[in-house]
Amino acid sequence: MGKQLVSIIIPVHSEAGNLAWHHQKISDVITTLQPDFEIIYVDDGSEDESLDAIKSLAKSDERVHYISFSRNFGKEAASSAGLSKCKGDAAVMIDADGQHPIDYLGEFLKKWQSGYQVVVGIRTANAKEGLVKKIGSKVFYKLLNAISDGETIPRSTDFRLLDRLVIDEFNKLTERSRITRGLVDWLGYRRTFIEFEAQARHSGKATYGFNKLVKLALHAFVSQTTKPLRFIGFLGGLVTFISAIAGLFLLVEKYVFGDPLGLAVTGTALLALFVSLLVGLVLISNWLLALYVESIHNETQNRPLYIISEQG
Repeated sequence: MGKQLVSIIIPVHSEAGNLAWHHQKISDVITTLQPDFEIIYVDDGSEDESLDAIKSLAKSDERVHYISFSRNFGKEAASSAGLSKCKGDAAVMIDADGQHPIDYLGEFLKKWQSGYQVVVGIRTANAKEGLVKKIGSKVFYKLLNAISDGETIPRSTDFRLLDRLVIDEFNKLTERSRITRGLVDWLGYRRTFIEFEAQARHSGKATYGFNKLVKLALHAFVSQTTKPLRFIGFLGGLVTFISAIAGLFLLVEKYVFGDPLGLAVTGTALLALFVSLLVGLVLISNWLLALYVESIHNETQNRPLYIISEQG
């Protein structure tokens, strides 16, 4: 058996100020490890000089390969492109901003070499994570696990190692609305976890803002479960039942017993209350249905997940 090859996949979006520093850190770590390495940068339509910086790294380091998209297709597409291109017996996905501690790579490899096919990085803390994001993250994972068809580990990250078998199965998946970590969890396989504390960004600002995080959360709900659709039917039945009981109670209280409780509810007010409740339920239901219709629409268009403008 020949020497093992490990691929390091790094999605990049406007991280020119971090790349040289981050690459040096990676080089310092992998020179102390036994496997051979290839490093794949995926430029996701960067708006700065990231691609030039990557090309410079490729010229000076023969282990470096790159893919450049024609525009910004998103981190999930970039991760998928890297997994499609990599040749390693295993692949490790790492963010380009330096928040994933590359020093843990040796531990990831030890877990893999001991027989685990998926090694997942679990973020225990983030040096600059705000209170709103912390609370939002907890609520997101609790809600997702409550309604999804599988289990998503809270605070799990894209900082993870995948065995070649897992990579090959992942590359067979065809959906466009994808959450990489969710699909990897769905695939199964023998997995273990390594906890780490996220580092502060080396430079620049995060390009993954609040709007993108909300969009990612919605995609996660739609792509990983159909329970909200079933819940709509349950909720509709529940509202209908409660409305019928409440309406019957008020009618009997007023017209049979002569309003002994003194509620003095008029028929118009009662009707308006029920109509408002039902309209709200219909609007929420339509919104949920629209999310699924959008997902179906995107899938049936059969457009490529990304378009490569150049690679090397």
